[in-house]
Amino acid sequence: MTTVVIIDDEELFRSGLRMVIESRTGIDVVGEAADGAAAVSVVRELRPDVALMDIQMPNVSGIEATRRIVSLGLDTRVLMLTTFGMDRYVVESLRAGASGFLLKTVPPDELVAGIVTVARGESLLAPVILRRLLAEWTTRWQPDEHDPRLDRLTDREREVLRLIGRGLSNAELASHFHLAEPTVKTYVSRILAKTESRDRVQAVVLAYETGLIRPGSQPTG
Repeated sequence: MTTVVIIDDEELFRSGLRMVIESRTGIDVVGEAADGAAAVSVVRELRPDVALMDIQMPNVSGIEATRRIVSLGLDTRVLMLTTFGMDRYVVESLRAGASGFLLKTVPPDELVAGIVTVARGESLLAPVILRRLLAEWTTRWQPDEHDPRLDRLTDREREVLRLIGRGLSNAELASHFHLAEPTVKTYVSRILAKTESRDRVQAVVLAYETGLIRPGSQPTG
């Protein structure tokens, strides 16, 4: 059973989400919160698989709440809900540790599928969308090129990370490097472990933040 906590300051919207989610088998809404501060407390207590998090809320924002939840070190993964689409709020939420985002207008089936995807430990953000978001927003921050986490990567692992950032799937990476797909999966797992990234999205965010990937850059080799 996948457990979910819904965090949104609009009670009617929370009720609607609960009805949609609980109409599906295998998913259980175990709690709700109306603001970011309460969200952290609820997640700490209930330890759900997924926290559905609104971005803009009074007092403590969804982005700050996400940051605090991730710092708890739990297995809970945060799926952001937004009405803003692809803008700076989305990028900031990913940098805070969210595993993906959905628009509040998403059809019910896509919402449920998104919850299941994130609960499995996968990220919910198409690589091409992530690339476009980061390429647009990373021009506004100064890369930290001396992050020690990148020093842990081999040259090949750095190149794999660059290509992940350009949107290549595991199958495409396997073709590019002339490797078996299981070998590529091993590379990706090592990259996540070495960079202390919770998932693929977080690793790519790190690569942009450190300047390993730059907007408009092309792969080497």
